[in-house]
Amino acid sequence: MVGAWKDDKEKLERLSHFAQKNQLICVLKGAHTAIALPDGKIWFNSSGNPGMATAGSGDVLTGIIGGLLAKAYTPETAALLGVYAHGRAADLQCQFLSPPFMLASDIIDGLNEVWKEMENSAQK
Repeated sequence: MVGAWKDDKEKLERLSHFAQKNQLICVLKGAHTAIALPDGKIWFNSSGNPGMATAGSGDVLTGIIGGLLAKAYTPETAALLGVYAHGRAADLQCQFLSPPFMLASDIIDGLNEVWKEMENSAQK
C-alpha cells in the first residue's frame, strides 16, 4: 500500500505520508507495531511477542479495533487501545503457552484479563 522501502526510516516516512495524504489511521503490524495518524504522528506499541505472527492474528486485531469503534471510542483511541490490548493479551497468554504454538484464538482468550487489568488500573 505504501510502496517499497530501503530501510526502517523510509518505511516509517512512507507510512506517515500515506496516513496524512489519505487522512486515515494506519496500523503496521510488526515487532513494535506502528500506528500512523492523519496528523503525521506515529505511535509505537511495546506489548506483544513473536506468538502474534500467526494466521488470523491481524483479523483479531481488526475485530478488537472494530469493537472499540462500535463502543463509540474515537478512531485514534480505538487504534491505540486496540493495538495495546492485542499485544498485552498475547503477552498474558505467554505465561501458559509457548509463542511458536500460539493461535489467534489464544489472543482472544487473553482479552478478558487485559480489560480487567485496565479497569483495575483506572480505579486507582
